[in-house]
Amino acid sequence: MTALTRLRLKDFRNYETLSLDLDGRHVCLFGANGAGKTNLLEAISQLGPGRGLRSASLSDLTRHGADTGWTVSANLDDRRIGVGLETDGNSAKRVIRIDSAPSQAGDLADLVRIVWLTPAMDSIFRGGASDRRRFFDRQVMAHIPSHGTAAARYERAMRERNALLERGHVDPAWADAIETRMAEAGAELAINRAGVLEGLQAAVDARPEGYFPKGDLSLEGEAETSAAAGEDFKTIFEGLVETYRSMRRRDAAAGRTLSGPHRSDLKVIHRPTGMVAGDASTGQQKALLIGLILASATALAGDGDGPAPLLLLDEAAAHLDADRRSALFDELSALPGQSWLTGTERFLFDAFGDRAQHIEIDAGGAAILA
Repeated sequence: MTALTRLRLKDFRNYETLSLDLDGRHVCLFGANGAGKTNLLEAISQLGPGRGLRSASLSDLTRHGADTGWTVSANLDDRRIGVGLETDGNSAKRVIRIDSAPSQAGDLADLVRIVWLTPAMDSIFRGGASDRRRFFDRQVMAHIPSHGTAAARYERAMRERNALLERGHVDPAWADAIETRMAEAGAELAINRAGVLEGLQAAVDARPEGYFPKGDLSLEGEAETSAAAGEDFKTIFEGLVETYRSMRRRDAAAGRTLSGPHRSDLKVIHRPTGMVAGDASTGQQKALLIGLILASATALAGDGDGPAPLLLLDEAAAHLDADRRSALFDELSALPGQSWLTGTERFLFDAFGDRAQHIEIDAGGAAILA
């Protein structure tokens, strides 16, 4: 099983130092609210590509009162991984080391894949399209780390186009160049999303019937619809270019770009009832979301393109009854990647038994093997 066997923190959030030696089983963290359980999961999420489970800036992760930056280091199977913030005068940068050698984010992405579920994600079905799009793009990035780079290119080009539109007078040659860059990145986003959605739906369909219901997934967006229909990059790119150019007058009146992959939406149907997920009950939504996360982890484990993912579940067990907790732990135990779970009380994890290590986090951020 892909697993962390050692974890070290220095000056990360509320931890001045933390040292955990692990035996490769799943990990259950329990303790009072505010003790630092979620901070520990956030530290692990920094070992993967992206900004982690809270999307915090690097400087915000530094412990209050620390003189320098922070570090998170771990043994992942037989590799040593370190991530941190190094400060030098007025500058600060993220540094990555693999087996003590300076490395890049792309090297890290080849070794670590992480999927997480946090309480903040409980509202994605009731929230706006941007919430669901961010949620789904995180799943895509776990499968395709370069998806994040494409999204950043798209956002930069769109900001340039919006600035041009706000001026009121649009130079056609300048707009053409910006829109070409937008369409290139947008076509890549759409193809990535459509491909991962297909794999995720297959993983959902293959899951056993049980406490975590299946969902029917689709993407609303012209570019994604074209990609799902099998259109190639050139066709999707040309379609986006035409959209941007034909909509300049409308977008100029609005002062922003109104069409494109940044407006796409993930649609989820609660299969047992046929309802749109946003209309389902809170309990149904939570169970559906857990099922999607489990399917995402299963799809990653079976795609053959990288290691099985680590799965971070923050307070997921607290809102489940005993039968659903037991079912969740059984599904986690069947995955080939280590899971980390948090909760306020140890009894929440009793059904895990000796399949997991139980660690108490006290109010001072100290970890005690329980």
